[in-house]
Amino acid sequence: MNATAWPMCFILIIILVLGSVGFAAPKRVVSLDLCTDWMLVKYASPKQVLALSNYVRQYPVDWIDSDWPTHNGSLESLLVLKPDLVLVGEYNAPLLRRRLLDLGVPVAVLPLPRSLSEVQQYEYEFLSILGQPVSLASNPVAPYKGAMAAGRMLLLGANGVGTGKNMFEDDVIAYAGWDNYLSADGYIALDLEALVVEPPDVVLWAAPRSAALANQFAEHPVLRKLLTKERWMSSSYWHWQCPGPWTWQLIEKMRP
Repeated sequence: MNATAWPMCFILIIILVLGSVGFAAPKRVVSLDLCTDWMLVKYASPKQVLALSNYVRQYPVDWIDSDWPTHNGSLESLLVLKPDLVLVGEYNAPLLRRRLLDLGVPVAVLPLPRSLSEVQQYEYEFLSILGQPVSLASNPVAPYKGAMAAGRMLLLGANGVGTGKNMFEDDVIAYAGWDNYLSADGYIALDLEALVVEPPDVVLWAAPRSAALANQFAEHPVLRKLLTKERWMSSSYWHWQCPGPWTWQLIEKMRP
């Protein structure tokens, strides 16, 4: 879907949902997934939020405390809460949200931004759903203005997987002032020998904190010897999990 069509699709979703609740700001909101959890914590009044999903406990971040109520994700637990709006991302809980709609519970299905140009629109629409002023939305940072990119960056995740072209992350890399080291599309299983022959200028290590075997690729002695300490960057893994206002913070930290 192109960048002009997406916001209109989003607006139609909101009109249908708010129409069912009289266009009033919801007072009893429940979230079904991690990304809507984070957006509620960022923008909702705590009094509006009945419960976040249990994912917020499974994938903790230091800016969300344990005082926020959660639910277990069952239909029964949601019906007991009697929400006047349920928020969920487009790829999550399709059967549950369909059952909720069948039972007359308003559900807003929120498409995630697929490019940086859609992040602010995403915030505007989310704030509108909550009845909050859109002036609360974060201000996008300016793209890198250098005549040339600072170099080729490899975004390295767990399992030795890198992020290539035509991905949200590729937008972030370019906006921060780098060229993507990978020229193919999508998520790519990296080859250590190819990295040795043609190394990137910088590696940004973005993976869970777990010391699992899945993360050992980045610790390979050959890779560590080839790329000196100053050519390694790191970022909090959570910044990459859900596009949103925190994406602008990430870009600032990635600047050359």
